[in-house]
Amino acid sequence: MNTGLFRSFILGGFECSTHRLPTGRRLDLVRSTRHDEFARSDYELLQRHGILTARDGLRWHLIEQTPERYDFASAIGMLEAARDTGMQVIWDLWHYGWPDDIDIFSAAFVERFTAFSREAARRISEYDETPFISPINEISFFSWAGGEGGIFNPFAQHRGDEMKRQLVRASIHAITAMREVNPAIKIFQIDPIINVVPRSDSDEDVRNAEGYRQSQFAAWDMITGRAEPELGGRADLIDVIGVNYYIHNQFVWEGGMIVPSDPRYRHVSVMLQEVYERYRVPVFVAETGIEDETRPAWLRYMCKEVMTALAAGVPVEGICLYPIVNHPGWDDDRHCQNGLFDYADADGTREAFQPLLEEVVRQAANMGAVVSGANHLSELEDLDTSALDWAAHVMQERTDESRS
Repeated sequence: MNTGLFRSFILGGFECSTHRLPTGRRLDLVRSTRHDEFARSDYELLQRHGILTARDGLRWHLIEQTPERYDFASAIGMLEAARDTGMQVIWDLWHYGWPDDIDIFSAAFVERFTAFSREAARRISEYDETPFISPINEISFFSWAGGEGGIFNPFAQHRGDEMKRQLVRASIHAITAMREVNPAIKIFQIDPIINVVPRSDSDEDVRNAEGYRQSQFAAWDMITGRAEPELGGRADLIDVIGVNYYIHNQFVWEGGMIVPSDPRYRHVSVMLQEVYERYRVPVFVAETGIEDETRPAWLRYMCKEVMTALAAGVPVEGICLYPIVNHPGWDDDRHCQNGLFDYADADGTREAFQPLLEEVVRQAANMGAVVSGANHLSELEDLDTSALDWAAHVMQERTDESRS
């Protein structure tokens, strides 16, 4: 059952990645989308369409340009905009980026992130008495991308477990420091959920696939103290779990994606139920979306899965469209058509992708009816997954091209 944590069931997520690419260029998606300029009008735009809760981010590398000296000038406009418009915001403190002078594997990283988090909590609390904060976004995913696979800064390989412990340690210390500043802070721990199927029926492949699938829980298990308790994890370090889910989150062990019509494809509703039964805290879909014309179909599919989970007793608090505005591609600056709204004009005006906007309105109404008990899943339309299968194939082709 939904507990009403958020002001709206549909949330909007502003892309706020700030990591360095292999070329050395640092991303800053808040700046690239001009959200830092137009935060107030962006929040008002979402609210006009019934989206009253958002994900957003502070940029550590801008706030701490000199070690242990904090300048929140880059964040003040966004904090003021959230307060003045009444937008409920989940603030990311770390979305892949950190100041250049810190070695992420060093003890100094934990110390500096903890100190930054304390100052951020103090500043956010000046604008919101009960802040929602995600300390470190996607610990498990980033540990693979930056510590194991070498595709994200610091481009390390075969150090994924070390990276995961480091980020968990930093998160635990940061939460403790932030709660000393404001005990009312609610902590969100966000990571992808995945499904991995074996490439064959051999015992080794089955074990490898299941081992990889179970790794999705590792960071949450460490933070709650279920695994590696020497890190200091405790159950009260998670108030809400956010799960990120995209079409490429189900795949064959050492193989390609599997599409929604594949009998091996696992229902997202079942995955949500597994997360809830493991941790017994409220959950929400913290990121989901897709590119191009399939956006409305993808939202319809995800909402049906969330409604199914709700009917099974899972307290799903909401579903966040991520990103909510189109942005330049990380590697090639291409115009990614993956949001509800497009690039801003000179005055901050953003055009909506009308088919997705209509679907947002429709699904918000469906969600409200299901949560209130006024509607039943059997009354909701079935979904043809052929468009999603096609989108999965397009995504696989783009992935293969980027690797070649």
